[in-house]
Amino acid sequence: MDIFSNLFHGFAGILNFQSLFFCFLGATLGTFIGALPGIGPSAGCAILLPLAFTMEPTIALIMLTGIFYGAMYGGTITSVLLNIPGESSSVMSAVEGFKLAKQGRGGVALGIAAIGSFVAGTFGTIALTFFAPYLASKALLFGPAEKFAVIAMAFAFVSSFTTGSVSKSLVALCIGLLAATVGQDIIIGVPRLTFGTEFLMDGLDFMPFAMGFFALAEVMSSMENTEEFEEISLNKLGRIMPNFQELKESTLPCARGTLVGFICGMIPGAGATIASFISYGVERKYSKHPELFGSGSMDAIASTESANNASAAGHMIPLMALAIPGSATTAILLTGFMMFGLQPGPQLFTQHPDIAWGLIASMYVGNVMLVIMNIIGVPFFVWAVKKSMPFMTPLVVIITIAGVYSVNQNVRDVWIMLMCGLGGYLLIKLDYPIVPILLGLVLGGMAENNFRTALRIADGNFLVFLEKPICATFLALGLAMMVGPSLLKAFRSWKQRAT
Repeated sequence: MDIFSNLFHGFAGILNFQSLFFCFLGATLGTFIGALPGIGPSAGCAILLPLAFTMEPTIALIMLTGIFYGAMYGGTITSVLLNIPGESSSVMSAVEGFKLAKQGRGGVALGIAAIGSFVAGTFGTIALTFFAPYLASKALLFGPAEKFAVIAMAFAFVSSFTTGSVSKSLVALCIGLLAATVGQDIIIGVPRLTFGTEFLMDGLDFMPFAMGFFALAEVMSSMENTEEFEEISLNKLGRIMPNFQELKESTLPCARGTLVGFICGMIPGAGATIASFISYGVERKYSKHPELFGSGSMDAIASTESANNASAAGHMIPLMALAIPGSATTAILLTGFMMFGLQPGPQLFTQHPDIAWGLIASMYVGNVMLVIMNIIGVPFFVWAVKKSMPFMTPLVVIITIAGVYSVNQNVRDVWIMLMCGLGGYLLIKLDYPIVPILLGLVLGGMAENNFRTALRIADGNFLVFLEKPICATFLALGLAMMVGPSLLKAFRSWKQRAT
């Protein structure tokens, strides 16, 4: 009953004009950001971090989280009507949805996507309500060795699931870990990689780092996209609300996509993109109409969009319960917590229950707002995206520069952001993933602190990480994720040669 009581107090804390307004603002901005190609929720949250810094913690986190799950909705609109996947997780929606729009069923596709997203997002939030506090309570049993093992497993999962080669992901992770060591040693206070400069003594500030690697680098990369997109007129949109038969036929695809998306969301590094592709493959196998895949499948829309939104709620579980971000956006959300002196995990639910449960309650409210907006507000979002696309690049650059400078009123932060933006753009061009860099920076200090503390307690005995069953399990899972695919590929190659 404590969960229901805490959730009731969470609703009581956010059912006021200010909280509801910023929940609506975050959901609206997230929808708009998700529809815009080349930005995405991670860049959107990074751009708005300086603004969030001026707000109350609960209000700021409600807005940033609204951007996160709102972006999962937004990518569908332009995918279906403009054939522009605003987010990588909306690629399959563009493949199937645009063909449905050409057939005059674009409105129904958007309606199915909105309802499926609402169902999946609400299911994911219910699971978050019950599972996150339970997992956080178990995390109280974790010592430094267990905490390091969990972070190491997260690093392995992120490096394995990130698009591109594992070796490039590991290089990117090492860049982030190296950046995390800049400043004073966290235990003995010796300066490291400061090059004799005082402003590096406190380490690299996350905000210019994140805004450079995500906001600027992503915008610079998207500027190269000069592809012309075909467009479906809003006059040919048709009805948006699906009928009873269409809802009935979409029930099982929505359920399968929700399950796949939620599981992928809880796995660090998997995320919405992998969830959408897996759910597409699963649905193609179990659909009653597999012949429609590739030519306009409503089952595919229901499944992939449900997976997108369920994964967003799934990502919040390791973030809130263990302080382990599984994606770039949740890493930025973790920074948002830390920016206000909040530590996700057991302490969040015990010391700051009003913030933890208020944030969870806001996700229920936000999902209701989003399903209404995405059913009645489609023409507005399409119009806004088309009108703003020519001005988005200079606007993002101006906002990021002004935002970074406003935090510390320091021009050096702007230069760091610009250098990180250029470095991020070069890494993108070389097919290096950016997410492991961000996670390495965010979790690097925590990993080092727990690693060294565990060794000090064990008098330098490295077997401390193998003697405890929990540690050994987490490390084994991480190792299996790193070497498992290569071993499986080598085994298949050997088997083919043998036959």
